[in-house]
Amino acid sequence: MIIKILGSGCKKCITLKENTEIALKETGKEAEIIKVMDFKDIMAYGVMTTPALVINEKVVSFGKVLKPKEIIKILESSK
Repeated sequence: MIIKILGSGCKKCITLKENTEIALKETGKEAEIIKVMDFKDIMAYGVMTTPALVINEKVVSFGKVLKPKEIIKILESSK
């Protein structure tokens, strides 16, 4: 599983990354987390508001910081 955090590296992006790591630990899932900070690359996903969460190249959230429990629900529904 590849998870990408799209954003400029702001506090919200950092928190989303930390919450994603917590969710992965709680579910026992393994994933490579990649930070995407280049605005051109972010735009390629059609995302206009960051932070955004991308799992296996699918944008699952943007414009807000998900809590670990919200990320767990997304992880459990992602294959």
